[in-house]
Amino acid sequence: MFETKEQVLEKILEMEKPVCPNCHQEMDLWEVPPITFSDGLGWGSPYMYVCFNDECPMYVSGWKNMEENYAQHASYRCIKSPFDKNFMAMPVFSPIGGQGQIITEQALMEQEMLKEATKKGFNILAECYTSKDDLTVVRMLLDPHEPMRVRLKAAEMTGDLAGLEAIDLINSFKFENEILKEKATAAVTQIHERNFTRECPFCAEIIKKRAKICKHCGREVAGQ
Repeated sequence: MFETKEQVLEKILEMEKPVCPNCHQEMDLWEVPPITFSDGLGWGSPYMYVCFNDECPMYVSGWKNMEENYAQHASYRCIKSPFDKNFMAMPVFSPIGGQGQIITEQALMEQEMLKEATKKGFNILAECYTSKDDLTVVRMLLDPHEPMRVRLKAAEMTGDLAGLEAIDLINSFKFENEILKEKATAAVTQIHERNFTRECPFCAEIIKKRAKICKHCGREVAGQ
């Protein structure tokens, strides 16, 4: 099942922070950069725990070890995935390396605001489902200011509720997220199935599924 970064962070915030096995201090929650790590297979999570204690024995001895063995002015920080028991070493090339990605109190406050906005969005969608308000559902799908989880749910509901007039709006919208784009495309397909329609392969106008001649451009579409 696909999880957004917001869902992953929400799950992690409910966990107890680990303690660095080298200095026994609580580790900081850290957002991973958009690059691969170690064997190139990725980080495994959009968030990790990192020890940023400058007096940590791993970090202190790492400078000398990296200089003597690899001729690099660098050291190590202890790092751990929230979903793995193992602790690893992450190379850093300056004392402030990686600190810009620490999840601060401000970030946690923003996450709480996002959580509230998501809750509000789901409540609105629930009301829309009851009242069959497809216009609001489509609007929320296309609104980049809505939380991603709300827009994904709106995409699912669009397929169930929206009419043919929503197809052009969705098809002409530039989605910034591939998962959301796939959901929206699936919604368009579902709208066509509910209305026994399809799009003309020549002019892209909506026609009956069994049409042989497009009523808009006059082209033969049987078998197309």
